[in-house]
Amino acid sequence: MRPCYCYILECADGTYYTGWTTDPSRREREHNAGRASRYTRSRRPVRLVYVEEQPDRRAAMKRERVIKAMTHAQKERLIRGAEKEAA
Repeated sequence: MRPCYCYILECADGTYYTGWTTDPSRREREHNAGRASRYTRSRRPVRLVYVEEQPDRRAAMKRERVIKAMTHAQKERLIRGAEKEAA
């Protein structure tokens, strides 16, 4: 089974967009090309700032809902925490 990913994009206006995909880099390109979401179409360019692997589509969609319910500040802490782990 192919892994799925939850991702957060930072939009040009400083807002965050959360989604799920099987290929985060392809999805970022689609958002920047204006073919992925109405929300990001008017807020380009976008930058992939957070990716979280999930075991399957169902888990990715569930995690997406949790992240979307977070405040902007909570999302920033999530992103910063991932950056610390990567360093």
